[in-house]
Amino acid sequence: MLVLSTGCGAPPGQEGGGAGLADDPRFVWAVTGADRAVHEQVATLWNETHPDRQVEIYFLAPTADEQRQAMFQDLQSRAGQFDVLGLDVIWTGEFADFGYVESLEDLRPEVEGVSLDGAVDTAQWRQELFALPYSSNGAFLYYRTDLVDEPPRTWQELYETGIEAAEEEGISGFVGQGDRYEGFVVSYLELFWAAGGELFDEEQTRTTFLEGDAAATALDFMTRAHADGLFAEGYDSMVEDDARALFQAGEAVYMRNWPYAVPLLSGEAGEESAVADDFAVAPLPTFDGQGGTSALGGLNNAVSTLSDEKELAREFVLWAATDPDAQALLARNSLPPTMESVYDDAEDPNFRMLGDILAQAHARPPVPGYNSLSLAIQDGLHPAFLGQAEAEPSLEAVERAADDALRQE
Repeated sequence: MLVLSTGCGAPPGQEGGGAGLADDPRFVWAVTGADRAVHEQVATLWNETHPDRQVEIYFLAPTADEQRQAMFQDLQSRAGQFDVLGLDVIWTGEFADFGYVESLEDLRPEVEGVSLDGAVDTAQWRQELFALPYSSNGAFLYYRTDLVDEPPRTWQELYETGIEAAEEEGISGFVGQGDRYEGFVVSYLELFWAAGGELFDEEQTRTTFLEGDAAATALDFMTRAHADGLFAEGYDSMVEDDARALFQAGEAVYMRNWPYAVPLLSGEAGEESAVADDFAVAPLPTFDGQGGTSALGGLNNAVSTLSDEKELAREFVLWAATDPDAQALLARNSLPPTMESVYDDAEDPNFRMLGDILAQAHARPPVPGYNSLSLAIQDGLHPAFLGQAEAEPSLEAVERAADDALRQE
């Protein structure tokens, strides 16, 4: 069972339309046009096993902003075209706060202990479930086995070995997601969590961003890494595939990236790779060397409050979360599942490692104003780590944005 395969990107030109998978559809599942093939397989499996309750897929655009806009338009106009909503893991609080999705709290016993704990966290707002987990994602630390003896356990160790090996080889020490977008937010939060920070209290009633020194520790590391040359030149404008291309060309010691890069770096399907035999993956380090941390990606499924087939929609989202065959389909088609047992049964060591990473991963808080909080982190901390803004006021601005994010704007 190989989750680490190609095909994680958005299919070009495939957006905004039905897939024509159902002869007699009873309800509609709106989901991203990215990873289209695997969603079609999941829907086909449902239709084959539930011939009298068929689902039709409506594929939204592959980009997150366009997906969110399409579902909001359907809900705000009260068109009610969609019964099941495929939500990015950071949207739960926003859709719940607007009253757009049904509470699924009564289904909690069906997913707790079955789905990854972090995935369940992303599906709730103020400790109430408003969606069920479907797919997940987590980050690997990619490292050059010909340049470092073993993966670093701490960020300081990565800093030191990365700079040393980079200077010896005349390459970059570290590549990752440093452009001013959600990838930068994820990169910062992974450092913040690795330093022991939490954005909110457990009840998600107040921000704890500036409690302790985690926020400053994470920003200081990024500032030093940039100033001292650990980060590659151009890191501040780098997205996933920019980082992957540099690492694949043998131009970096370390890389933070998602699992999709493994087969590309391995040279599968004729892919050219200068590091095909000289890289491995590990969990991201922490500051004290204990455990690991990654941000969670993925999708949850929710039931629209406008649906005329709520019970059927509830049955589908529960099935998609807990059916072993459905979740195994994700694993075989490059999309990390949320069902714990799929990882336990895997033979691929990298896939089992991904399961361990996801078990310790952090959910970006699905608060109503997450999008505004994300923009505040981008607008404040991106210039700060580049030395273009003062650290303290930039961190204080993020704390205010985190407080505001608890209340829908």
